[in-house]
Amino acid sequence: VSDLRPSAFPGSFDVSRSMFDLRSPPHRFMKRYDSFSSVPSSTSSRKDSQGSNRSLDTITLSGDERDFGRLHVKLCYVSSVEQIWITVLHCKDLSWPSSCGENPRICIKGILMLPKPVHFKSSSKEGCSDIEFMETFVFAIKLQSLQTVRLVFKIQTQTPRKKTIGECSLALRDLSTEESSHWLGVSPPSK
Repeated sequence: VSDLRPSAFPGSFDVSRSMFDLRSPPHRFMKRYDSFSSVPSSTSSRKDSQGSNRSLDTITLSGDERDFGRLHVKLCYVSSVEQIWITVLHCKDLSWPSSCGENPRICIKGILMLPKPVHFKSSSKEGCSDIEFMETFVFAIKLQSLQTVRLVFKIQTQTPRKKTIGECSLALRDLSTEESSHWLGVSPPSK
């Protein structure tokens, strides 16, 4: 948990991260802290005109219709402790340049675009058509600060060398205590 609320010592942020492996039952999203009461979980998503669950915030219109893959994430804000919970679930249909090899190691780097950006990164997994991450990152930040920024994800190869192969982002203006599920379309990295 990273506490980014103003402290008695301005400018002294001690940013750390917590990752939880959610693959093994009975562990479920939002039930990792025994000392906190669980927030009722509900799934909401937006469907585009083709019926897929890609977030409307991530759809870009261009002549290039090539599919670079999709990233599935869940978000929730726990108001009682002023925490954002970001769960990176999995990446589907990801494509990467042939220069990266047949099965490069892939990780997801996240950035909360605050005045002082907050970075986090998943563990690396072997590249395939459906990469399961199931990792949750928790940061203590006021909701008002989050609702004016974007959450950016960079899909990176770790081997044979570190390289960003795609990215996607999500506006946090609708962030709430209701758990939301988002399918984000991956685009080529911006120059």
